[in-house]
Amino acid sequence: MRVLFITNLFPYPQNPTSGVFITNRLKALRNLEVDFDAYGLISQDSSTVKLARKVLGKKGISVNEAFYEVNGIKYKFAFFNRNIYDVFSDKILKRNKVYFYSENAANQIFNNSKEFDIIHAHGMYNLPAGLVAKLVSEKLKVPYVITCHGSDINLAMPNNKELYNNVLEQAGKVIFVSNALLNKAKSLGYSGKNAVVIPNGMEPETFKPLDKEKIKRELGLSKKVVGFVGNLVFIKRADKFPEIFENISSNKDVEFLVVGDGELRENIEKECQKRNLNVKFVGRVSQDKVPYYMNAMDVMILPSKNEGWPCVVLEAQACGVPVVGSSNGGIPEAIGDGGIVIEEGEDFEKRFADAVVELLKNPIERDYLRERALGFSWENIVKQEVAVYEEVLKK
Repeated sequence: MRVLFITNLFPYPQNPTSGVFITNRLKALRNLEVDFDAYGLISQDSSTVKLARKVLGKKGISVNEAFYEVNGIKYKFAFFNRNIYDVFSDKILKRNKVYFYSENAANQIFNNSKEFDIIHAHGMYNLPAGLVAKLVSEKLKVPYVITCHGSDINLAMPNNKELYNNVLEQAGKVIFVSNALLNKAKSLGYSGKNAVVIPNGMEPETFKPLDKEKIKRELGLSKKVVGFVGNLVFIKRADKFPEIFENISSNKDVEFLVVGDGELRENIEKECQKRNLNVKFVGRVSQDKVPYYMNAMDVMILPSKNEGWPCVVLEAQACGVPVVGSSNGGIPEAIGDGGIVIEEGEDFEKRFADAVVELLKNPIERDYLRERALGFSWENIVKQEVAVYEEVLKK
């Protein structure tokens, strides 16, 4: 079987860990001896667009190479051109050129394509990989499958429901990483008749229990540790960390460990200092270093306002760390019985902190958490996806 992957979630020289759940998936697929090519979709912006982006402080992906390789996985790139008028047309005149961009990318992929049995698209974001896959599918006369990961349905689909529903309904199968995400798509008009739920996975050889007390000593920590791993942004509810931490500290003598970076970091640090909270910020770390910091934690928190499927939950559980999370998106499904889920509503931060204290007092066995997480190994997840390919091809 030969699979053509098209994705707008991929690594590139400035960010090798971007779309790491795609890379891990492809590594597992390679181990199953399935042949594939992977294409990332990138806008090739004019100099005026780059200048405007710089003035507005907007980061973009700047890649000139034809491909990029990470962890033995080679990503080729399909480019679509964008000038300042295109941006003006999109943002100001609201004339969506997504179909035009997608045709450009699809033609590039088709012109460089070998023979494939099936196409698998990941992400339906700014340039929907599913739409590009549909266009390439029509040229190659092979079926396509789409995986929706979260923001594509929660944020992008409401602004272009007709296009999204057309692409989803015509796919051989649409994989959703959580039931919550599938239900959101249904609320936006998708029928669900070709849907299947398969979550993202985790790498058990990377995320595993280590010597907790030794790591704590190395980090200068000596008490129970409550931690967070991720981007310090509003969608993660990172702005509420000082309040949550203070509520925890008022009931339990603990230390806090924050792994990640983002627009809110400076404000969060200042507010934690003002409240005399014992918080260690380590910034963004490489994927292979994340398990080290997770193993220092006794409880990990994820109070996000939305998540498609938070891989970080299973990664923490694989390290033997329980999780307290919000009831949003795929978080409850990911946590399962490996932690506590807090419903949205009044006094959320206080109730969330109380749940963390409860887990610190009554911890879940590390071995149990590890065993639960192993069911979500990338090998198991990818085997389910290959079964979907086989089902689609039989039809």
